[in-house]
Amino acid sequence: MLVLLLIPLIVLLAPGAALAESCTHKGVELQVLGSGGPELEDQRASTSYLIWQDGRPRILIDSGGGSALQFGRSGAHVAQLDAILFTHLHIDHTADFPALIKSSYFEERKQPLAVYGPKGNEDFPATTEFVADLFDAKRGAYRYLAGFLSGGDGGYKLLVHDVSLAPRAIRTIFKSSDISASATPVIHGGVPAIAWRVSLGGKSFVFSGDTNGDNGNLERLAKDADIFVAHNAIAEGETGGVRNLHMPPSVIGRIAGEAKVKALVLSHRMLRSLGHESETRAQIAARYSGPVTFADDLDCFR
Repeated sequence: MLVLLLIPLIVLLAPGAALAESCTHKGVELQVLGSGGPELEDQRASTSYLIWQDGRPRILIDSGGGSALQFGRSGAHVAQLDAILFTHLHIDHTADFPALIKSSYFEERKQPLAVYGPKGNEDFPATTEFVADLFDAKRGAYRYLAGFLSGGDGGYKLLVHDVSLAPRAIRTIFKSSDISASATPVIHGGVPAIAWRVSLGGKSFVFSGDTNGDNGNLERLAKDADIFVAHNAIAEGETGGVRNLHMPPSVIGRIAGEAKVKALVLSHRMLRSLGHESETRAQIAARYSGPVTFADDLDCFR
């Protein structure tokens, strides 16, 4: 009986695995709200991450489908956020944004809320246009919530910004007295996309977003990061269109190794990569020797 009771503890403490637990609301913590992609069959919320500091939610990165429910389950409130950052405007990264904003109508937020995301192209709106398409008083899908753009109706105002970057640029986009967020462009097919690095409380978190990892920017953005959240949407050996959109495990491992990140968290886990964890771990381990964790919804990393 004693041996059987010890087995779960041994599994949790196995070398090479970063420990994901419940948030303690002490110090700086990263919570994965959505660890999946656009597929409903994976039974995961779509991509979203929340950075906490001493029990206060500070920065939200992406807000894919299902993540608003997980945001509520986490105990967070939009009223406490400093900023919302989008990596790109695919639906599995943005679908629950209006639900979050509507929820905040019932909170006591008065100060403006900053929202940052990529500029647009012929196929995708800029972030400012995307938010206007939701809330603009004349053309918005949810025009009854136009007060969030005007700051009227006794609420707060969304301050929406398009992030425009040169191909090799890494630039600080958002900065307050104790938080900085820097961004760099990444390749996600023809989709305007950026990766983010958020630093606060002496810790740094890097979010790859969806990217094939091929332009060399992630390695520089993630240099010496405490946690690198990389998207594990495809298995090794994928080719064609999906490879142009996403990183295989070998590329994730190479970037993590070159950047010397302290821990690697694999998220955006899709049906193409689920079930390939052993192969994925082996490919990464050949290039990166630090701890690796496959994320699930509501996992918390300290």
